[in-house]
Amino acid sequence: MTGALLNTATVLAGGSVGLIFKSRLPERAQTAALRILGAVTLALGAKMVIETRNVLVLVAALAGGVATGSLLRIQSRLERAAQRIQQRFVRGAGSSRVAEGFVAASLLFCVGPMTIIGSLKDGLTGDYRLIAVKSMMDGVAALAFAASTGWGVLLSAVTVLIVQGGITLGARALSGFFTPPLIAETSAVGGALVLCIGLGLTGIKKLPVADYLPAIIYAPLLSRLLQLF
Repeated sequence: MTGALLNTATVLAGGSVGLIFKSRLPERAQTAALRILGAVTLALGAKMVIETRNVLVLVAALAGGVATGSLLRIQSRLERAAQRIQQRFVRGAGSSRVAEGFVAASLLFCVGPMTIIGSLKDGLTGDYRLIAVKSMMDGVAALAFAASTGWGVLLSAVTVLIVQGGITLGARALSGFFTPPLIAETSAVGGALVLCIGLGLTGIKKLPVADYLPAIIYAPLLSRLLQLF
């Protein structure tokens, strides 16, 4: 739960700073911070990838995951669902800026590959470095949201705690199934997805990373299958 608590704290901190300083923080400074965090994300993803114990499992899981995710169009479905939720919630709340900030921030902080990968890694191994990087990014985003939409962004910290904490606790409950080889391959595949996220954050190339998420399921299954033979 360390990662979830840290992420909750950074959202509250970033949102509070945004409320205090409002528009006095230049957008270029926020962009520069995200670019730096993107470079850190690339490095962390690369480190996770090279820790694989079986390159064949890594390649097969990624190939199967990309094919499945693209077929199911996960990225576009998530984006459309997020838009519908935001429109419905904001309209129901009288189109207030507070509601808009809460919904938009909650979706941004909780609906994404980094949330899932980082929370799984935190729950399975106790390694919350990936969530720590995400926390810094969310803090910057919370600052910008709060400056433009108000204190509703602070409420999204509760969503972050519930969603990420739930994933982390769920992963911890399944830790008996995940042997060290399974954890290594799941982490390596997650690292490949983190690399893709880093490419988008640095402005190099934005990829539909959500479409690649099924690879996280294929990795432990393929690794377990190899253990049986």
